[in-house]
Amino acid sequence: MRVVTYILLALLLLLQYPLWLGKGSWLKVWDMGQQVQAQKQINEQTQKRNAALDAEVRDLKLGTDAIEERARSELGMVKQGEIFFQVVGGEQAAAVSAVAAATPPKDKVK
Repeated sequence: MRVVTYILLALLLLLQYPLWLGKGSWLKVWDMGQQVQAQKQINEQTQKRNAALDAEVRDLKLGTDAIEERARSELGMVKQGEIFFQVVGGEQAAAVSAVAAATPPKDKVK
């Protein structure tokens, strides 16, 4: 009777092996699911980037506003008759001038 029990136990283990460790095992299916989720996130990010690039290309092909904006920001171009002002110091100078504009002038008291 013991021999039959051991044989049945061995057969059970042999049947369970493909389920847990074989070619289409639970572990490989779970791992493949994780890879699919990661690839879906990458695809979503790529689609967003492609949509932004497509919109920019359409804007550059159809309108002159985008071309003008790029020429102004990247090349420093100005229209005829415009006066160009360059602020030296960037954000710090802008913050100081904003604070100076917000404070009322001090009157001299006798």
